[in-house]
Amino acid sequence: MLLFFILGLFVHFVFFGSIFDIYFTSPLVHGMTPQFTPLPPPAKRLVLFVADGLRADTLYELDENGNSRAPFIRNIIMHEGSWGLSHTRVPTESRPGHVALIAGFYEDVSAVAKGWKENPVEFDSLINESKYTWSWGSPDILTMFAKGAYGDHVFTYTYDADSEDFGAHDVTKLDTWVFDKVKEFFHAARNNQSLFSKLNEEKIVFFLHLLGIDTNGHAHRPSSREYKDNIKLVDAGIKEMVSILEHFYGNDGKTAFIFTSDHGMTDWGSHGAGHPSETLTPFVTWGAGIKYPQKVSAQKFDDAFLKEWRLESWKRQDIHQADIAPLMASLIGVPFPLNSVGILPVDYLNNTDLFKAESMFTNAIQILEQFKVKMTQKKEVTLPFLFIPFKLLPESKQLNIVRKARSYIKQRKYDEAVSLCKELIHLALKGLSYYHTYDRFFLAINVVLGFLGWTSYASLLIIKSHFNLTRGVNKEVKKPSHLLSCSCIAIGVFVAFFLLLQGCPWTYYIYCLLPVPIWYAVLREFQVIQDFVTLLLTVPPSYFVGYLLVFILGIEILVLSFFYRHMLTAGLLAFAGWPFITQLWTRAKMLSIVLSMCVTYSTHSSLRKKQGLPLLNQIISWLILAFSLVLPLLSPTSLFERLFSILLSLMSTYILLSTGYEALFPLVLSCLMFVWIQAEQETLQQRGISCKQKVTSVRFTCSTDITQFRQLYLDDVRRAFFLVFFLVTAFFGTGNIASVNSFDLASVYCFLTVFSPFMMGALMMWKILIPFVLVMCAFEAVQLTTQLSSKSLFLMVLVISDIMALHFFFLVKDYGSWLDIGTSISHYVIVMSMTIVLVFLNGLAHLLTTKKLRFCGKPKSHLI
Repeated sequence: MLLFFILGLFVHFVFFGSIFDIYFTSPLVHGMTPQFTPLPPPAKRLVLFVADGLRADTLYELDENGNSRAPFIRNIIMHEGSWGLSHTRVPTESRPGHVALIAGFYEDVSAVAKGWKENPVEFDSLINESKYTWSWGSPDILTMFAKGAYGDHVFTYTYDADSEDFGAHDVTKLDTWVFDKVKEFFHAARNNQSLFSKLNEEKIVFFLHLLGIDTNGHAHRPSSREYKDNIKLVDAGIKEMVSILEHFYGNDGKTAFIFTSDHGMTDWGSHGAGHPSETLTPFVTWGAGIKYPQKVSAQKFDDAFLKEWRLESWKRQDIHQADIAPLMASLIGVPFPLNSVGILPVDYLNNTDLFKAESMFTNAIQILEQFKVKMTQKKEVTLPFLFIPFKLLPESKQLNIVRKARSYIKQRKYDEAVSLCKELIHLALKGLSYYHTYDRFFLAINVVLGFLGWTSYASLLIIKSHFNLTRGVNKEVKKPSHLLSCSCIAIGVFVAFFLLLQGCPWTYYIYCLLPVPIWYAVLREFQVIQDFVTLLLTVPPSYFVGYLLVFILGIEILVLSFFYRHMLTAGLLAFAGWPFITQLWTRAKMLSIVLSMCVTYSTHSSLRKKQGLPLLNQIISWLILAFSLVLPLLSPTSLFERLFSILLSLMSTYILLSTGYEALFPLVLSCLMFVWIQAEQETLQQRGISCKQKVTSVRFTCSTDITQFRQLYLDDVRRAFFLVFFLVTAFFGTGNIASVNSFDLASVYCFLTVFSPFMMGALMMWKILIPFVLVMCAFEAVQLTTQLSSKSLFLMVLVISDIMALHFFFLVKDYGSWLDIGTSISHYVIVMSMTIVLVFLNGLAHLLTTKKLRFCGKPKSHLI
């Protein structure tokens, strides 16, 4: 059994990791030639203001008095520059948002495992291409661009990471620190000849990262006074910075300004997913090379934002976040970032038609270069007779479009040239996507074969253990044939040689070779399969088909519950009606517990008064967390007493991690679990299966007596299905733990308020796991009271979970809206994580229910 669990863990880790190799690998390639526009740029310098976590609607809308929260920015929109919305992609986090802004490409989702701190891959950026860059702000953001830059031309000024404290009295200091340092910098530059000389060079960038709004949003919500007042402070600070810069450079008109945000924020103060409140960010630009405001009578936008913001008379131009990088590169005349996939928004440019056409031509060649390198790389590692080129953009068509675009520019047909360059860009981007996903179908087929093989093998183990097969059990199992062994070895060698010829990564060998031993293990049990099919033929078709349909319907309901939460309600109602259908209602009990904790109230009261996290509360919270897993081991091992002790211990931690009504969820879930345990034993007795003990007298024990186990019944499949259903209910039950993104950071404020993504993430994950542990402990009790092998029930659960996972594997999307894509990823990850974590939770539940701490000096009889 231990070997099976180890093998199962390995197989599921492979399945879990496969999604990133199939759907979300890094899109970056290297070896391109830098491309820049061969015309004088309109600006000598560029200033980039990024207000971290700023929602577009909160900036643009008017307050209750009809006044703007950002009067300086609104004045820019109406009198000096151009504006619109910047559409971001998931994950809406600070690191990928800034990478899209400054480097022009969208990081793959798997980079989140790096914590967005270090460069998972090397990439080019506007900062790297600049002559000099000076930046101020958070160390998490600034340092990654400094590390990715070559030479000694990037200068960063950061505050201490401990300053990012959500419980601090005033987090606007994160922004005022930046503004103060910039003022000191330019003041000092007047007396520093070397610095003064650098500041008067061309192709320089000033980057001001403003984190206060994001921090206030996490701490107080975007609808709070603190969040909105922080916007006013940033607006006033930007106005002062612009004044300082213009004064320093003598109003030479060679400075371009850009104000935007890396991501927005949900109403409950989080970000990371694809809700419009997270993906719609403001974009305002003015200064050298930027068009002045354009008055219009009507605009074509599906949303109602313009009227709400009272900006319907000023032309709005929306862009994608990655489009900002080529715009900034064009304004100061540096090469476009090599990995950028942004499309230059020429409508923002206030320049000649020739400059716009040349800039768009540069953009097209820069993206075409990536396409060529990507195609060459894929061609080199693919056997010639298997290589299928991208048919929409063959080499002849590339040359034809490039020649034609250059000809249009020479003939001064600038609009035609711009249009043709955009066509080439779109084709090249499609080609990049084609070669990026070239191996997807091949890998997916192998993973599906592995899924089906593993599910079949787990099912065979259940069948062998519990069905009296005439030949499969009573007779000695025949050794696998020599032909089968040789065939599997030959297939494995052929697959490995095929992958070796193509120079595939080592992970491909795992995905492609794993199905071979799995299916070998399945096929070697051919005799068992044959005997089981023979046994099924003796069962009345209606009986077997009925159970099969119910089983399929149950799994589909579980899958649908990920999309429609009310399916969980339907399942719980069905469970509530089950005792009445089976006449178990006459034996039902009621149970209630009352638990109160003062630490949570005291902590949040202190934070509301902006007095920070009390040290005593913090110490108590960590002590409760530490002892919550130890205290149950001190209680008696009788079933109800041990389960009750586990509930009280874990619920105390859950309350500390709660912000509202969800604190009652473990209590209600535990009541449901106690009813389930009682109902399962009563159901077993109704079917005439003898139970040696009543539930009230059952004790958890570490020893395993195989004589107590009975054979498997079809009704036991329902028990396994109930476990999976309750696990899904435990995850989605309160509505606020459907995804990591929807977590409220206030959940961890009893433990810490200083921003620490990994510690906060660990606490949030434990909050998710607590309801899981309660369900698994109840499952341990069900196995004990129904006298069924835990191995068999656990195998059935794995089969059900894997069938669900296979559903979501096919439902993973890399097209459509980014909300759909992000949701499809999270569904697969949740189910796969549940399958993997289930193994650990089973061990943890077994530990909590069966172990009892022994103290020196006490006789063993007292510890039973």
